[in-house]
Amino acid sequence: MRKLMIAAMLGTFTLAGCATGPATQVTRFHLNQPIARGQLSVEPLLPADRNSPEFQTYANIVGAQLARLGFNEAPGLAQSEQVAVVQVDRAFFDGPPRSSFSIGIGGATFGRHSGVGGGVSVPIAGKPSQNVSTRLIVQIKRRSDSTTVWEGRAETSARFGTPESQPADTVQRLAAAMFQDFPGVSGRTITVK
Repeated sequence: MRKLMIAAMLGTFTLAGCATGPATQVTRFHLNQPIARGQLSVEPLLPADRNSPEFQTYANIVGAQLARLGFNEAPGLAQSEQVAVVQVDRAFFDGPPRSSFSIGIGGATFGRHSGVGGGVSVPIAGKPSQNVSTRLIVQIKRRSDSTTVWEGRAETSARFGTPESQPADTVQRLAAAMFQDFPGVSGRTITVK
């Protein structure tokens, strides 16, 4: 029965012209207050990742989603009051595609008042020939006091080597799901197909 339901859903998406892919689990947290749109910087969690090609790819993806919502990216190296801290984790595992990450309440601090950044973290466990789970975390913070005003976490898994497992394409899907209906209901986990 479950296979028939999945097949029917996939058929509906195909007929509607929508791209299909693995399901994405999304959880968002915020202060239940309006989030001021305006200028912000997209930065890595780990400052050393700032110039890596992977982070630049992910920052462009997240920046495009934020621009769609009315945020505009600070030009060059300008430091804005708001910062979008980006982290991408990929983990390899054996068995059927599943989530290999836990989702908890966000709002981590970095130990310093200006401790904002973003980055790419890639813990690898197991054989990279089976499945890969990808998690995107984005925190919108105030630089002046390091307060996290919004956090989103999105994750998915797919068979390694398939189009659905490619890093940039996966992060694109995760970011689109994460920022859908922004800011979202705080603390609720939803599934986006």
